[in-house]
Amino acid sequence: MAVLGGKLEARRANCAPLAGKSTLNRLELSRQEPTRYHKISYDTAAIEGLLVDLFLDAHAAAPSQITLDLDATDDPLHGQQEGRFFHGYYDTYCYLPLYVFCGRHLLAAKLRPANIDASAGSVEEVARIVSQIRRRWPKVRILLRADSGFARDALMAWCENNSVDFLFGLAKNTRLNAEIATELAAAQEQSEKTGNPARRFKDFTWRTLKSWSCERRVVAKAEWTGGAANPRFVVTSLAREEHEARHLYEKLYCARGEMENRIKECQLDLYADRTSCHSMRANQLRLWFASMAYVLIAALRRIGLAHTQFARASCGTIRLKLLKIGALVSTSVRRIKLAMPSAFPHQAEYQAAYAALTATAAA
Repeated sequence: MAVLGGKLEARRANCAPLAGKSTLNRLELSRQEPTRYHKISYDTAAIEGLLVDLFLDAHAAAPSQITLDLDATDDPLHGQQEGRFFHGYYDTYCYLPLYVFCGRHLLAAKLRPANIDASAGSVEEVARIVSQIRRRWPKVRILLRADSGFARDALMAWCENNSVDFLFGLAKNTRLNAEIATELAAAQEQSEKTGNPARRFKDFTWRTLKSWSCERRVVAKAEWTGGAANPRFVVTSLAREEHEARHLYEKLYCARGEMENRIKECQLDLYADRTSCHSMRANQLRLWFASMAYVLIAALRRIGLAHTQFARASCGTIRLKLLKIGALVSTSVRRIKLAMPSAFPHQAEYQAAYAALTATAAA
């Protein structure tokens, strides 16, 4: 990093070559606007827009359809940070960051306190992202996918008014369970007869008693497994003619679970949970540091490692196998040499990544 940044040697005797903790702390703890004493700051809108721009730039041509996955997760806290609240579901004091992914591309990482609904602020985030995408790709079809924590009328109504499709989980209740009583009984009978889990699907139009502004399509999975009922529901704007009930649930909605792996990469492999500063503003910046690390490694995987064994490797694997390598750095007047260990087992992949990245930069 020092070589690439032209900072292999310090310009002052009392200064480290690269930014140390003090420099990063000044950035994290800076005020909203630079002043005489706080000259290091950052532009929130520019950082948020950059994540979407990098996603758009990663495509040579506009796709016909994309799926944006939303999810909230816990970021446990062990101090007295600003915005610290106890969350009953996670049974801990935490933040509740909102993530937006499109496949393996990270589009947003928004730090939020935990005393809110999982969908809080999602309309604003989705509106910002969709607007930026459509400025570049005006004809792309967009599907919004999330679990039941986002099945809120405000978000669904926004999607309906802005030509965005949605597919959300829907929390079960007595009224919904009553709708599939016949299908659930049939699944129970089949399961008891065969000794294996059984499931039926039902497609119907439904509306809540108070919270929804209109009727919407609901798909139900009436499943009997392990000697007990396991009903599940999703609500969607997608038409029956395009996606029948079983395909909609099993192939389209259940694929949402892959986003969980992306969040794990951010939090476990790239330390997005290191939010130990006092203020939320500083911790949001720390979350963006980890998010940018994810974006960079995802780009390395997509461009440099596409035809290697690491083409689908996790961020943690790439860090361990390709980035955490000891090397001897020697400098002369004319050049900088990096002597890699001869016993390094992934030399071929390293050279392939270097060649691919060099070719991309030249193009």
